[in-house]
Amino acid sequence: MEKLLQQLEEYKKAISAENPTNADEIESFRIKYLGTKGIVKSVMGFMKDVAVEKKKEAGQLLNDFKLLVEAKYEALKNTATTHQANASNIDISLPGNPINVGSRHPLSLIKNQIITIFQRLGFAVAEGPEIEDDWHNFGAMNLPEDHPARDMQDTFYIHQNPAWLLRTHTSSVQARVMEKQQPPIRVICPGRVYRNETISARAHCFFHQVEGLYIDENVSFADLKQTLYYFVQEMFGKDVKVRFRPSYFPFTEPSAEMDISCLICEGNGCNVCKHTGWVEILGSGMVHPKVLENFGIDSNKYTGFAFGMGVERICQLKYRVNDLRLYSQNDIRFLKQFTGVV
Repeated sequence: MEKLLQQLEEYKKAISAENPTNADEIESFRIKYLGTKGIVKSVMGFMKDVAVEKKKEAGQLLNDFKLLVEAKYEALKNTATTHQANASNIDISLPGNPINVGSRHPLSLIKNQIITIFQRLGFAVAEGPEIEDDWHNFGAMNLPEDHPARDMQDTFYIHQNPAWLLRTHTSSVQARVMEKQQPPIRVICPGRVYRNETISARAHCFFHQVEGLYIDENVSFADLKQTLYYFVQEMFGKDVKVRFRPSYFPFTEPSAEMDISCLICEGNGCNVCKHTGWVEILGSGMVHPKVLENFGIDSNKYTGFAFGMGVERICQLKYRVNDLRLYSQNDIRFLKQFTGVV
C-alpha cells in the first residue's frame, strides 16, 4: 500500500509539471497517461499487491488519480481551443454566410397547378410504370401492331425484351385504371414519357404529360368542352380565347385539338404562334368504343372523354420559356427565377 501511495504522489507531481500547448503535445499527454499502455492502466496493476483489507481504500485512491488525469486532459484541450480561436481573429458578431433558398422546378410548379385545377373538378390522380408493355401502351389504346398511328411515335424499345418499352404517353396509366376499375372513372395521369426525337429548342427525348379520363353514363362532348374551358381559364385567365379543331387519335372518336389565343402577341400573330394568333395546347376526344370494350366496359351504357397535354408546353406559355432544353440543363440562373413562385 505504501508503495502505491508513493508512486501516485510522484505521478501527481509529474502531472502538475506537464504543460503541453499544441494539439500534438496534448495528444501525447493523453497517450502517456490515458492510453491503453498508459500510466493510469499501469498503476492499476498495483492492486494485486495490496492486502485484501486495503483493496477498497486503494481502489478509491486509483479512481481519484484517474479522475485527476482526465480533468487535466480536458483542461488542456479547452485551453488549446481558446488559444486557437483567439489566434484566428474570428469575429463572432459578424453575420454568417447566407444560405441559398431553393425552389421547385418550373415543370413541378405547372404540374402541381394542373393537378390542383382538375382535383377541384373531382379528378383523382393515378400513376403507373414508366417501363411498359406493348399491350398497355399501344394495343389497349386501339393501336394494333400494324396500325399506322404507331409511326407517329418513335418508341424506345427495351433490348432485353422487345415487348417492353419506355412509355410514349401516359395513356398506359388510363389503361391500367380501366383494367382494375369499372365506371364511374375520373382520373388524371401525370408523368414522364419518352420518344426517340432529336433534342432541340422545340423537342426532347423525354417530356412530361398530364392526361385525363372521365367515363360514366351520358358523358358527352359538351362535358369535355366545358371541362377544358374551365381548365384554360383557371390556368391562363378569363380573357384567353379557346377553339377546337377536328383531329385524329386512334383511341378517341370524334377527336379534337384545342388551341388558345397566343399569350405572347395576344392573338395578333408572332413567331411563337406562327403568325396565326393561336397555339395548340392539348389533344382530346370521346373515348373510342373499342377501347372501352378492351376492358370489359359496356360501350352501349357508358361513354367517356379523354385529353392529354404536355407540361412543357403549358410551362412555356405560362412563363414565356423559349427553349425546351432549359428544363433539364440545371442552369442555376434559369432555376433561380422561380424562387418564391408557388
